[in-house]
Amino acid sequence: MKESLHEYDYNLPKELIAQQGSKKREESRLLVYDRGKIAHKRFKEIGEYLKKDDILVVNETKVSRALLKGRKTTGGKIKITLLKRLSEKRFRCLIQGRNPKKGTIILFKDNIQAEVLKKESYDFEIEFNENPDELIKKEAELVLPPYIKNSLKNPQRYQTVYANKEGSIAAPTAGLHFSKELITELKNKGINFAKVCLNVGIGTFEKIKQEDYTRHKMHSEYFEIDEENARIINQRKGRLFIVGTTSLRALESSCNEKGIIEPKRKETSLFIYPGYRFKLDFQGMITNFHLPRTSLLLLVAAIIGKDELLKAYKIAIEERYRFYSLGDAMLILR
Repeated sequence: MKESLHEYDYNLPKELIAQQGSKKREESRLLVYDRGKIAHKRFKEIGEYLKKDDILVVNETKVSRALLKGRKTTGGKIKITLLKRLSEKRFRCLIQGRNPKKGTIILFKDNIQAEVLKKESYDFEIEFNENPDELIKKEAELVLPPYIKNSLKNPQRYQTVYANKEGSIAAPTAGLHFSKELITELKNKGINFAKVCLNVGIGTFEKIKQEDYTRHKMHSEYFEIDEENARIINQRKGRLFIVGTTSLRALESSCNEKGIIEPKRKETSLFIYPGYRFKLDFQGMITNFHLPRTSLLLLVAAIIGKDELLKAYKIAIEERYRFYSLGDAMLILR
């Protein structure tokens, strides 16, 4: 019988939605799912499950400061999330505010303004009156998930310690649990790291609307895997562990039918859901606890199955794990 989206729903107490990251990255909790068995650990103990020559694949994207606050000429407040630069002064963006129409002028500091050129299905195209680079540098803020209600005490907690290539709207959150000290400890143990880059788009927060989730159209995201990191993955001696759903989507989007990673720079709209046949041979995955009815939750279900996933989430809720972007982690062993 075909599954429906409502089967991927669950009830989460609001107090379990993490509003701030743990004081120390590696002190977050870790639920270990080992082929039906569950253990409760701290993330700093991840090395217990890794061996010499194993490889961890991380997403080195960096979250851009892309949220600008302005106002309309009538005085109404406006928030703009810059999604893609189209030219020096023109951007594709999201706009939060009362009914911005074509021709609406938005005012910012330093006499900079932008005009709404057109509206697409859910986003807009705007053009600034001058290059906005200085405005963005001085005034733009991180775009936080809608379920995080207050500003972060430490904004750097929403960047991975290895973030390098700016371009994401949201953080690749599975990587937020790694501290520099933990990475050094793992490397000293003989564990290797490979890097990919996938720029996480605003669609990562989007809930699927169709009950027949197979009809959902994934948002497109840019990714790149260079020759050096493709070689590290392809010539591995140990096991392969994927850090995050974004890393896995990048890898599957660049993997040929023989399971070989091919260096690529392109857009991907790959949608992974239960029944998907993975081309890549990987033995484990690190991920956070995801929102119901989302593509991220379906991706994890594609690895361990819906029933096992929901069983693990039920236990996590009972054990008071912290959920979503700034919450705790889950290690899945295959």
